Amino acid sequence: MPLPLYLLALAVFAMGTSEFMLAGLLPDIASDLDVTVGTAGTLTSAFAIGMVAGAPLVAALARNWPRRSSLLGFVLACAAAHAVGAITTSFPVLFATRVAAALANAGFLAVALTAAAALVPADKKGRALAVLLSGTTMATIAGVPGGSVLGTLLGWRATFWAVAALCLPAALGILKGIPTGRVKEKATGGPTLRAELAQLTRPRLVLVMLLGALVNAATFASFTFLAPVVTETAGLEELWISVVLVLFGAGSFVGVTVAGRLSDQRPGLVITVGGPLLLIGWPVLAMLANEPVALFTLVFVQGALSFALGSTLITRILYEAAGAPTMAGSYATAALNVGAAAGPFIAATALSTAVGNLGPLWASGLLVAIALLIAFPLRTVVAAGQSAEVLQ
Repeated sequence: MPLPLYLLALAVFAMGTSEFMLAGLLPDIASDLDVTVGTAGTLTSAFAIGMVAGAPLVAALARNWPRRSSLLGFVLACAAAHAVGAITTSFPVLFATRVAAALANAGFLAVALTAAAALVPADKKGRALAVLLSGTTMATIAGVPGGSVLGTLLGWRATFWAVAALCLPAALGILKGIPTGRVKEKATGGPTLRAELAQLTRPRLVLVMLLGALVNAATFASFTFLAPVVTETAGLEELWISVVLVLFGAGSFVGVTVAGRLSDQRPGLVITVGGPLLLIGWPVLAMLANEPVALFTLVFVQGALSFALGSTLITRILYEAAGAPTMAGSYATAALNVGAAAGPFIAATALSTAVGNLGPLWASGLLVAIALLIAFPLRTVVAAGQSAEVLQ
């Protein structure tokens, strides 16, 4: 894999830390800003909403911009948003900074996904995507737990400052390692923006986007509210939150790595095996969450299955949107963040039910069940191989 791909992964690590870090900070933010934990959880949805709205909009605006300049600008804007978030005492302002950071992240990821696919041969998109998403999984392994520990020791604001600082070496890496050039392919002229947007009318593309959204909703529904499961349901100390987040991240890294080697040639294997196992895992985790050993084991497994299935569906989106070379990344970003926005809202509602802190885990199982019910009768379409790239 080319070196620029790993430099993009470094930036994804910085931004991924921002996207996931609230999972270990929600109780402290809620207490400091005098809101409920459920309300604080909407910060995750705010980020996701900004990603959903920003991905296609910013990608459309940036499709003719120099690639390196646009990526650099997005990273620096993300750093600025976190600096403001670190000093505010207003929940609405913090909410707004999450949206602003998300817009920057959306623009970056939309361009980066497209750039990553362009850096490798057409039949290696899954491998390239696995490298790019390794930045996200490393964020869950190191960045998010580290942020949780930092937040526990120095307060949640320190974590925001840390993310702002983390964006700076990522920006330097982009400046030094990403070649200049524009997203749009001038040599062939490339399709018009209208033609790229018209790809969204293709049923196969809409199907894989919907499935990606549902799986990601399930992931974020539980991941966002793992902290109270650890401290209240399992009865562990706050520092164990970081351990659980590390385990989820380690699982996600394994899942992305394995799926990256299968999603180009054998996506059906990942979907037909991983989907049912993921469905079973969420309710089992809900029933055994009060047992620390079972909690640790199942969090690792669910992280692996969630990211294996999710990254495979992202790859399918990129293949199905091959007719939209500058917008395909934004379609994948938007689809996944529709799920990231809906998941915490659904989970916050589930918190008020009789099952309490376990509500998000049951909600995740329901979301995966819906995805599988939709996918099962259309499984041959969802699991189509590389030929899907050229079928219209």
